[in-house]
Amino acid sequence: MTELKVVSGVVDEALPNTLFQVKLEGGTRVLAYLAGKMRLHRIKVLVGDKVEVQLDPYGGRARIVRRS
Repeated sequence: MTELKVVSGVVDEALPNTLFQVKLEGGTRVLAYLAGKMRLHRIKVLVGDKVEVQLDPYGGRARIVRRS
């Protein structure tokens, strides 16, 4: 199984259905969704929060795995 790349970023915008625009360290913006465990434990993510994101190797959506 391939190892997914984890990158830090800041939440720029909160969208419906737990989607977020996240600005990564390099300056690029990605569309990200909450990981299953974060939904299960009802961890809130707000605009301005620092998060860790797993990037999809095919260039799709990213997954928010940790709020810092």
